[in-house]
Amino acid sequence: MKRVTLIGVLVLFLTALMVPGAAMAGKTLKIGLGDPIDSDQGVLALRFKAIVEEASAGKYKVDIFPAGQLGDEQKMVKDARRGSIDGAVVAINNITPFSKSVGVLTMPYLIQNFNDAVKVTTGALGDQWRDILIKEAGVHLLGWGYSNFRVLTNSKKPVKTLADLKGLKLRVPKNAIMIETWKALGAEPVPMAWPETFTALQQRVVDGQDNPHVANYAMKFYEVQKYTSEVHYLFSLQPLIFGEKFFKSLSAEDQAMFTRAGIEAQQYNLLFSVTEAETAKQNMIKKGVEHMEIEDEDQWVKIAMDKVWPKFYDSVGGKPAVDEVVKALGH
Repeated sequence: MKRVTLIGVLVLFLTALMVPGAAMAGKTLKIGLGDPIDSDQGVLALRFKAIVEEASAGKYKVDIFPAGQLGDEQKMVKDARRGSIDGAVVAINNITPFSKSVGVLTMPYLIQNFNDAVKVTTGALGDQWRDILIKEAGVHLLGWGYSNFRVLTNSKKPVKTLADLKGLKLRVPKNAIMIETWKALGAEPVPMAWPETFTALQQRVVDGQDNPHVANYAMKFYEVQKYTSEVHYLFSLQPLIFGEKFFKSLSAEDQAMFTRAGIEAQQYNLLFSVTEAETAKQNMIKKGVEHMEIEDEDQWVKIAMDKVWPKFYDSVGGKPAVDEVVKALGH
């Protein structure tokens, strides 16, 4: 009898010790993506997940919901801000409705190469965007995804020159600068949420769209598009954001851990993007999509800077704010 009682006491004692530990190990974070898991966004999120789960020794588990499972990207920004999800990876143009100052980064032809993309997201400028996003959007920037330039695809005709854009209906995000850019260049932009895009292309509601090569291949746009044109009007940056309220609720140690994870995931994503963009382009070509270069892109650049930039100076913090970035990039 005594032996049975002793065993029972030991079981209760061990159970009591185990319960707090089980509770500690249970924090699950929800991160939403607009793109599929095998995209640049997915690479960034998966790397962040791996680092956080390992560094926290099981304290945090990260669940990723790709391809708009948690709603469109602007909805995910709202949900992260109010705490119904923890974080998201979204295209920069889908965060500018909540932070107009960051709209500088969507000015056409502001970023002209990979070096520019890195310069504008690190150092003093990187710190500046982090502070702005906290203040204006209520989200905490943990890292950047580099998805390369948004190239043009369409099912109607080859596009090599400005003249070829005339009459082309293009799906664009609900972003005023991008809409005005395509108008100025002669196309007919149709604002549309990302999850609706494939069907719209398939049903010929629109002729084309623009996204980086990796996203185009991941979304299987080769099934509904015949042509791709190597445009360089907008470098697609993909911020990894968490709700600022959530971030502030973390201990100093956990904040540091999340910050390190974001930086390391950003570096990993950069290496991926540099190598995989060309692979994705070649895969599109292998699937039968005809690829072409733009013959008169210097004219596209002039139109963008002369006609589009002045219309949005006020909305992104004034011309000096744009000039500051231009100067930092050495243009």
